[in-house]
Amino acid sequence: MSEMVSREDAKARRDIEEVAAIVVDVALQLHRDFGPGLLESVYEAMLAHMLQQRGLLVERQKPVPIQYQGVSLDEGFRLDLLVDGRLIVKLKSVENIHPVHPKQLLTYLRLMNLPLGLLVNFGAPLLKNGLQRVVNKHTNFASSRLRVHQQEAQS
Repeated sequence: MSEMVSREDAKARRDIEEVAAIVVDVALQLHRDFGPGLLESVYEAMLAHMLQQRGLLVERQKPVPIQYQGVSLDEGFRLDLLVDGRLIVKLKSVENIHPVHPKQLLTYLRLMNLPLGLLVNFGAPLLKNGLQRVVNKHTNFASSRLRVHQQEAQS
């Protein structure tokens, strides 16, 4: 019975590229309505609410434990948003993204063994210039509708 439920859940789950496209659509709407200049926490709260209205599961400021060489840190880092349990969204509200920001997101993806993350800078005058995809062993781009800055972060 539990195997049947998990298969049904898998069918009901959206493709990660579809989830990413929804996040981008909602972020664009949010930026269009409010523009740059608000605190990251405000964008985070509004984006989370809007994504939940679109039927996505959103966890804010999710603590992620790290285990390394027998040491367990209960709170290694916090994710801004974890969408549908598999897409990390890192939010910024700064004039310019620094090279460390996509590297941090790539590290989070590796630690959590997740394939895709979005770096969203609401501080950019045009949000399309503030969007960046970061991938970790993600190969299924066939369904991707996101065509803004599809640079892959390299370590």
